[in-house]
This record gives sequence, C-alpha cells and structure tokens, in this order.
Amino acid sequence: MSNAIYTAAATSWGGREGKVVTTDDRVNLDLSIPKEMGGNGGPGTNPEQLFASGWAACFHNAMKAIARSKKVDMTDSAVTLEVNVVGGMSAGFDFEVTINAQIPGIDPVVGQELLEAAHNVCPYSRATRGNIPVKLNLITDED
Repeated sequence: MSNAIYTAAATSWGGREGKVVTTDDRVNLDLSIPKEMGGNGGPGTNPEQLFASGWAACFHNAMKAIARSKKVDMTDSAVTLEVNVVGGMSAGFDFEVTINAQIPGIDPVVGQELLEAAHNVCPYSRATRGNIPVKLNLITDED
C-alpha cells in the first residue's frame, strides 16, 4: 500500500446490527438489517447503502472530470447507483449493480462515451470489474 495519497478507515461494532465509525468521526452511523434481508428494518443504514453512496459519488466525479476535459456541460447531472443483493446463505450473496447517469441535454452518443470512460477510471468500477455485473444506463431529456 505504498504511495497512498489518502487513506479512509472505519471500524464496525456489532456487524449489520451495530455501528460504523470512521477514524475522524465524520461518519458515525447506526446500522440496521433491512426487512428484505431478514432484519427488523430499523432506522439505521446498511452496508449496501453506504457502498452505493460511495460508488455513486465517485462515479459522478469521474464523469464530471472527463466531461470538463472534453468541454461537455454536466450542469444538473446526477448519478444513481442501485446495488442489488442476490443469492442466499447456502450459495453466498452477490451484488448486481446498475449505474444510472442523468445528463440533461446531452447528445446520447457523447453521454454514453462519458459513461463508459468514467467506468474505466472510477476506482470503485475498477476494483469491482469482473466481480460484479454492472449495467450502465444513460438518462437524457429524451427518456
């Protein structure tokens, strides 16, 4: 892990029904298991929501950086990332991900190019490549 430009660290207590806190205390969250996964659906967040949030923000930033270099307007753009949990205890659980990028007013060809380029440079996309099925969706004004 040499040459790291930034390190994020978090500690979990109690697993999915506990708490997670970053070392700088900027994230300090209670966790709950969703009813769909056999939990009580309590008020806390869950690891999948945190994963989706991090990946969505990182992916959106990658798209914006690429768009800036190509002088493409990303005003009012948004990225929604859906993390589906599939499988079960006997075979194990897996993720399926859908990335929905909303870019109002963009030419669909240019938008698709941005989406694919971001998927090639976003650290979350790179880290999960080949391990998680990912579907990329471009949403324009025409959709």
